[in-house]
Formats: sequence, C-alpha cells, structure tokens
Amino acid sequence: MNLTYDVIVIGGGPGGYVAAIKAAQLGAKVAVVEKERLGGVCLNWGCIPTKTLLHNAKLYKDIQKSGDLGIRGIDKEKLNIDWKSFIAHKDSVVDRLVSGIYMLFRKNKVDLIEGMAQIIDKTHVEVNGQTLESKNLIIATGASENIPDLPGLKDGFDKSLLLNSRATLQIEEIPKELVILGGNVYAVEFATLFNALGSNITMIFNSDGILSTVEKEMSKTLERQLKKDGVKIIAKAEIKSLSYEGIIADVKGKEKIYKADKYLLSLGIKPNLSGLENLNLKLNSKGFVETNEKMETNIKGVYAIGDVNGKYPLAHVASAEGIVAAENIMSKVSKMNYNHVPLVAYTFPEIASVGLTEEQAKEKGHDITISKFPLSANGKALSEDDTVGFIKIISDNEYGEIIGTHIMAGNASDMISSAVAIMQLEGTVFDMAKTILPHPTSSEIFMEAAFGAIDKPIHI
Repeated sequence: MNLTYDVIVIGGGPGGYVAAIKAAQLGAKVAVVEKERLGGVCLNWGCIPTKTLLHNAKLYKDIQKSGDLGIRGIDKEKLNIDWKSFIAHKDSVVDRLVSGIYMLFRKNKVDLIEGMAQIIDKTHVEVNGQTLESKNLIIATGASENIPDLPGLKDGFDKSLLLNSRATLQIEEIPKELVILGGNVYAVEFATLFNALGSNITMIFNSDGILSTVEKEMSKTLERQLKKDGVKIIAKAEIKSLSYEGIIADVKGKEKIYKADKYLLSLGIKPNLSGLENLNLKLNSKGFVETNEKMETNIKGVYAIGDVNGKYPLAHVASAEGIVAAENIMSKVSKMNYNHVPLVAYTFPEIASVGLTEEQAKEKGHDITISKFPLSANGKALSEDDTVGFIKIISDNEYGEIIGTHIMAGNASDMISSAVAIMQLEGTVFDMAKTILPHPTSSEIFMEAAFGAIDKPIHI
C-alpha cells in the first residue's frame, strides 16, 4: 500500500525542511525524503560549522592583539589552539540546531523518510523499496563541488590530499601549509579561518581578483587586507594538475609548483540530479534545474528550490524559495524577488551587499549617486579598534531610492539587514538620512552615507 501525501520534498536542507514546515503549517500532509541528516550541507558541513570556527578564530586573533589595548598578563608564547576542542564545540552547536529541526518536524507533523529517493514519475517516489505518492513534488537536492577534469584531482580526493569544504571541517589538525584552489566566498572564508589559526595560505584562481561578482572596491580592499595578514594570492592562474609534488599552475605563461600539506578545492558547484532522471526536467545552460518566479519547473506540480536551481547558492535564498513553493502549492500566490538578496562573506572584516553595484546600475541605465562613508570616521568602530571598511550607498537620482548597499565592517553581516529592509520598502536616501540611529553604533554610517548622497555627511 502506497503512502499518500499532498507534498513530498526531496532533500532536507535549508530549502527543503523550511518548505516542508511551511506547507504543513498551511494544512498539507507532508513528507521529506533525506538520505543524511536534516539541515543539509549548510547546517551540518557548511554555514554553521564554518561560522562557529570563524568566531573562535576571531577570538584567538583578538587575544593576540589585546596587549595593544592595555590588557596585560597574557603570555603569547603559551597561547595555543586546541583544535579538537574547536571541532567539539562546532559539533555541539550543529547537533543542537539539527535536533531542533527534528523537533519542528514532530511539532508540525512532517513525516521524515530516511533514504535515497528515486523518482518514478511526477506523482510517485520510491525510497527503500517503498513507493510514496504525492500531488506535488519539491526538489531540494542541493549541489556538490564541481571537480574539473584535470590530472590528479580525482586521485587527490581519493587519497585525502585534496579536500572539499566538508572534509576540511573534519581534518584532524590545522595544516601548516594550505593551498586553496578558488577565489569565491567559500575560498576566502576558509583562507580567513586558517590564516587566523596560523596556517600559511596560498590562494590560486584564474580571475583578476577574489570575489569577482562582489562590488569591486570591497573585493579589492578585502584582498589587500588578506595580503596584509600574510595570505599569498595568485590571480590569473590556470590550474594544470595535482600530484604529491604540489599544484602545477600556469602563471603569466610560466609553470609554477605550489606545495602544501593539504589542498582545498573551491571552484563552484554542480546540481545533484541523481534519482531525478525520470522527470525529464528542463535544465538551463549551466545544467541547473530551470524554474520561474513561483519556483515551478517545466513539469506541472514539480518545484525546484535551493542550489539545485543554480540561482543563488545561499541558505537564506533556499529557505525563501521553499516558502514560495509551499505557498503556491497551497493556492497562495507567491513569487520570489531576487533583487534584494543579501550576500555576505564572513571574513575579517566581513563584507555584505544587497542590490546593484555601481557597474550594474549604470548598465541598467540608472542615473545614480554614489555615497561612501569610511568606518574610520565612526566612533563605535574607533572604540573597538575595528576601522577597516566603509559603506557605499547607490541611489537613483529620480526619487533618491536606494538601489544598492555595500558594507565592509566587522559586523557587516548584521548591518546589511537594515539595508535589505529599507530597500524592500523602496526607501530613499532622504528616509535614511532622517532615521534616528543610536549612538555610538556602527549603524550610524548608514545615516552619514545617506546625508552624503543628499549633500554632505556630518562627520567628514
């Protein structure tokens, strides 16, 4: 006898589990098929673990420079890192959050089917030899590392010489030498982490600089900071192969070898499509599942959310897409708006963006004003000795509407939420300038940049 549901979600990551809970809250009978732990890569082997370790690393780094702030009695020679305790703390945070999702499933009466899903057709799914039936499917299978077809890479993975992000979070000791292949967000976060913990880091990639899709001034400023902290950055390099001799790369026409204890691969992702073959889903030019603003695929009753659709490989986007899919299934018209998606890199300092960059705004034909305010002129930043960074607001001159905000600061990941909110409400620089912000806080740079767009900032 088949088990019958209103919605079956394939994948229990931040998109899948949120979609399941939302659909259940709207009255659907829901099942989630997950082959590993609920929470997906983000919670178990990505976002949460790395941010936990980055917090520990930042604390370690702050203690090292505490003498400059008048704190005495710390013997830096005896200061060291207990990596196993770092990992244990990280695991405890992850376990607590994962157990919370299982509790939410029970609370919302979502059935969890543990196993690998094989789609029979758009209304039938086979798991562990049992057939499940549903009126609607939500594909939330995520993505995995893209491994270029280069000599030695596959063998490097097999011999644990080459690591992906998941394996990196499970290494037994901090590598003395780490070569990172890639310059994306994940690459710079791992570079930040292990550099702070004492590893010698080399980043190798083929673009002009790190974070090629991020606002240029921010990415260049962060690159300078990484170099200042001792990270070696090899741009415009073509990776050729990997062996025990090291990574061989072509740099400006010359072949060079980069030797390390470990090598970390971070060269993009590819969608997880195994088990979905019978659906004949339409894929885009990059091989990801094509969806519209309602998260519908080319097959009626089948939706795709999260990394598998390739729009934004971000947990918060996957969750938002999951809610949109669930609402549409339950006859509540809902659409995704990708214009106000915040992007964050948890580096030292953090960088965060929402909306258009200067280049994108000009390409779209906007008549714009760009206003920038440095963190070094902010009282809170000075008091915390955390002055590397700035805010840049891009506004449309027709009404003063804020169409882009880019922040580089120690707490940029939190500060960007204010920009997301005001842009969601189509707020203007005039609205922001008249907003009374608490003093002293880093958030005051919003008001200063807004005044700068109108006339002049107050404090420079």
